[in-house]
Amino acid sequence: MTENTVAAPRGRAAKRLRADTPVPKFPYIRRKLPPVELVSAEAIEIIELNAETILEEIGIEFRRDPESLRLWRGAGADVRGERVRIPRGLARQLLATAPREFTLHARNPARNVRFGGDATVFSPVGGPPFVSDLDRGRRYGTLEDLQNFIKLAHMAPAIHFSGGCMCEPMEIAPNKRHLDVQYSFFRYSDQGCEATPETPGHARDAIELARCLFGADFVAANTVVLGNINSNSPLVFDGRMLGSLRVFAEANQGTIVVPAVLAGAMGPVTVAGCMAEILAETMAGLALTQLVRPGAPVILGSFVGAISMRTGAPTFGTPEATQMIFATAQLARRLGVPSRSGGSLCSSKVADAQAGYESAHTLLPTLLAGVNLVTHAAGWLEGGLVAGYEKFVMDADQLAMMQLLAQGLDVSDRGQALDALREVGPGSHFLGCAHTQANFQNAFHQSTIADYSSYEQWTLDGALTAEQRANRVWKKMLAEYQDPGIDPAGDEAMRDYMTARRAVLTDAVEEE
Repeated sequence: MTENTVAAPRGRAAKRLRADTPVPKFPYIRRKLPPVELVSAEAIEIIELNAETILEEIGIEFRRDPESLRLWRGAGADVRGERVRIPRGLARQLLATAPREFTLHARNPARNVRFGGDATVFSPVGGPPFVSDLDRGRRYGTLEDLQNFIKLAHMAPAIHFSGGCMCEPMEIAPNKRHLDVQYSFFRYSDQGCEATPETPGHARDAIELARCLFGADFVAANTVVLGNINSNSPLVFDGRMLGSLRVFAEANQGTIVVPAVLAGAMGPVTVAGCMAEILAETMAGLALTQLVRPGAPVILGSFVGAISMRTGAPTFGTPEATQMIFATAQLARRLGVPSRSGGSLCSSKVADAQAGYESAHTLLPTLLAGVNLVTHAAGWLEGGLVAGYEKFVMDADQLAMMQLLAQGLDVSDRGQALDALREVGPGSHFLGCAHTQANFQNAFHQSTIADYSSYEQWTLDGALTAEQRANRVWKKMLAEYQDPGIDPAGDEAMRDYMTARRAVLTDAVEEE
């Protein structure tokens, strides 16, 4: 059964409160450009050998999670206390059961996405506690801000997947916040999304809300949500993340394992050293999912950056980070699993030239490397502490350009344009020829942010900067947001579940 013919989730046939005109969206990218392999085969093999050495000789600590230790012991690993030393080749052998590609089902089947192979999926910023815009400046994020960003992602043509928590709603108690976050993703967009599994209990809540919306049978047979699992680099997984990983794997939902490695802090100051550490940590986490449930869908992730040796602050968009993006994609392909990396990362505090340069030096390599899930692709500022409204739409404009670049060179009859050359001949121009008249509206990408007018016209229009123009764009997008509607029964089931859970959860974050 193909991804387009699977049974629909419960209630999908019910009437939706949908606007007459659907939001124009690009499908997720199927790259027609071959992936660029910047890192030599010799270097990749050295990284792989060193990762196996780390697993076998140094080991990974699996803290405060006896079940993970039990699983590793049963698989033949050397378990001493909480330190697990994994025999050379065992993790890779276990990962042979992981799917090379898998589909994540959205509640709108037209917005299903696929991870792996030639697919690239753009997803926005995730995790910042702060937001910023030109009107109100930098401030703590709220639930309203989160819902605004979900709506912007829903409207942006080249954002294919809503991702994870685009900003933390700080006014809601930490141990109850995840309920409102997950509900907002399911309610205000019909794209796919991630969960925020900070504890095993949070992971279970996310899956239960998905069952309320999609139906338990559909969730049992299909992946409808991703869980992002971070290691505590270097070489540690903590109990909360391990419990969440096992919850997602048991439910056959997607697990992204992402080491939080910044070179010079949580990893060595060299690219090859960092990549060996990243590969060792990801293989250990991904292999654990297969011990829990062989065949559970996984994504190998990396968070690439370094720290300034002068200030200790994180840096992005550097040549070293670019090498790590390419290495991540190559290593994942050799391991036979989808990859997650890159984005529009920057250290800048505002959407200025530094932000643009650093983001471009992260985003373009990510596309060329063949990364499958591009997280933090829109809205990232200040090393991930801030989700910026203006930066979000400026990045989204770049994503649309990347979408077109990924299609490769058009060599159809239209693309070759020989009829235009024959009509115009030597010494004339192409402005009025039939080919131009037939194709001018869609001939070139039209930016929603850039100004292409003369200096005089730009001045008459207010001499706005790109950031000021972006301020107008995001407000217009929110004003034109089209509510995708929702199945009333599924919505009611989610709300009832949330009410019941709030009644038993405390305000402070708990282990479970």
